[in-house]
Amino acid sequence: MREDLCLAIHKGRILALVSRADALELYAPDAIHERPDHVLLPGLVNTHTHAAMTLMRGYGEDMSLERWLNERIWPTEVSLMSADFVADGVRLAISEMLLGGITCFADMYFYPERASEIAAEAGIRMVVGMIAIEFPTPWAADAAECISKGLAVHDAYRTQPLISTMFAPHAPYTVSDTTLKRIRQLADELEVPVQMHIHETAKEVEDALAEDGRRPLERLETLGLLTPALMAVHATQLTPGDVATLAKAGCSVVHCPRSNLKLVSGACPVADLVDAGVNVSLGTDGAAANNRLDLWSEMNTAALFGKFVAADAAALPAGTIIELATLNGARALGLEAEIGSLLEGKSADAVCVELGTPGTRPVLDPLSQLVYAAGRENVTDVWVAGEHLVKGGGLARMDVGAILQKADEWAERITAS
Repeated sequence: MREDLCLAIHKGRILALVSRADALELYAPDAIHERPDHVLLPGLVNTHTHAAMTLMRGYGEDMSLERWLNERIWPTEVSLMSADFVADGVRLAISEMLLGGITCFADMYFYPERASEIAAEAGIRMVVGMIAIEFPTPWAADAAECISKGLAVHDAYRTQPLISTMFAPHAPYTVSDTTLKRIRQLADELEVPVQMHIHETAKEVEDALAEDGRRPLERLETLGLLTPALMAVHATQLTPGDVATLAKAGCSVVHCPRSNLKLVSGACPVADLVDAGVNVSLGTDGAAANNRLDLWSEMNTAALFGKFVAADAAALPAGTIIELATLNGARALGLEAEIGSLLEGKSADAVCVELGTPGTRPVLDPLSQLVYAAGRENVTDVWVAGEHLVKGGGLARMDVGAILQKADEWAERITAS
């Protein structure tokens, strides 16, 4: 932590990080934003979510993952899923995320072409998932059509600076070997990452062992998918051997602690992964599973629950947790040269967090305050590529009233379905 610094921004990029005195001497700015009781930090990176599922927030409570999917989520998606559903859900998600200091999110859901349009319209940074799943959905008949449509999104946004792509095969139990081999080949050709739910529950691993005698990670390794491009989401069921395998392959793990706890999916051994050199980042999962697209809650839970799982109060200190939510997320998405830290030449994706409140004073340890005391309500300002998208706690580009009205309309349709 450094004090009394100024971040100089020019044409959306960080020009310099200098003292206030040097900034006033060197530059003649068009605007000056002074935040004396605040911490300035890189924009938060939500490495895994299903943004449109905000419209199903609170639907299917107090169920296991299998019941939640089979009795609530998948039937509702079959009956109501559409491009309009995705557009309205993604707008709601982006408004929530921006207000909470999230400047970049990775999304895995249907109609990625529509989600990308909404993200570009809102000015947020997005890594859109080219999803693949074998069974038919309202968006695509099979995995082959998913990939074809996903590649069209990749082509459409390849020159858009804020929108990039990743392959997003849903899970080992919903995607075939043939599809996974094709995704591995295409990911190598296009040089894009791959994100997948892996070892999310004990049942997933047990079913895989019963089917062919291999744990899902073993199968993926055989298919050549364990590379630095892979993000293993959830990873709650890891043996010491699995941890070593992920570390050796250079894979990333996306930790979604609140979703894992709520659905009783299991406990990701985050401290063991970090100690082994695995890049671990944070994700919120979808609001239908977690209820909040809130990385401050995830940071707090990751720190507290991570210490409990490791049986070590010294595990996962605040500085490490903040890295999980910023630079490690950028690294997992292949964006570490662009975002994740406040360095000269990088994109000006930044947030201001107020610590001048009764709940965050005195400030004896700023990093500790950010993880254990502050929340998204302390975020006052957000910039993405230098654009001031949240000013004084309010959205600059988005019409919150219209977004909430659409959400309420969908709520009526979902409860009636």
